[in-house]
Amino acid sequence: MQVSKHVEEGVSLEVLFVGRSNVGKSSLMKKLFGADVRVGKRPGVTLRPFHYHCSDMMITDLPGFGFMSGVKDRKQDIVKDQVVRYIENNADRIVTGVLVIEGPSFEEIAERWDSRGQIPIDIEMFDFLRDVGIDTLLAVNKMDKVKEKDLDPVLDDISERMGLEPPWQNWKHIIAPISAKKGELKPLKNLLKDRLHELKRDDLFKYF
Repeated sequence: MQVSKHVEEGVSLEVLFVGRSNVGKSSLMKKLFGADVRVGKRPGVTLRPFHYHCSDMMITDLPGFGFMSGVKDRKQDIVKDQVVRYIENNADRIVTGVLVIEGPSFEEIAERWDSRGQIPIDIEMFDFLRDVGIDTLLAVNKMDKVKEKDLDPVLDDISERMGLEPPWQNWKHIIAPISAKKGELKPLKNLLKDRLHELKRDDLFKYF
């Protein structure tokens, strides 16, 4: 796999990874593709798109958006605008978008936004990706931190807030509970392979 800041020559399809800062997106991509990405606990480490070239498929890791501790509000807004602009400019090439969210804290974060009369930024991004016509997967990360008895209630709440009527099992073709830290990525890998299979691109399975 070739890694670069700008790898677009010879690309016929793109898989996009996007999410709030510090949801474990870069760690996920490191585990999923073995990509040499910068991974850190401090939000905002990734400030520009990184591209991974897998044959004629490009994997793109977009900067984390939303609140970043120690980063000025203006810069946070600029990053979000850049993310939106990139998606709009490349929507025709993006065959799948993977929105990474943090499962254990999703309800708390969403309610915080709701209390301010604002649409939670994860939900806003999910709707935006679908509105521009991108087949969107929801990678619910850090589920190893959720007790087994709470798994279904947590995922049901997430699906409902995303506008996907519970139970979440009805949406297993969209929702993938994962743990990047523990390498429990099979649900997401399977969904990505399903999308490539539909495109008759089983030859790309080897990259997952």
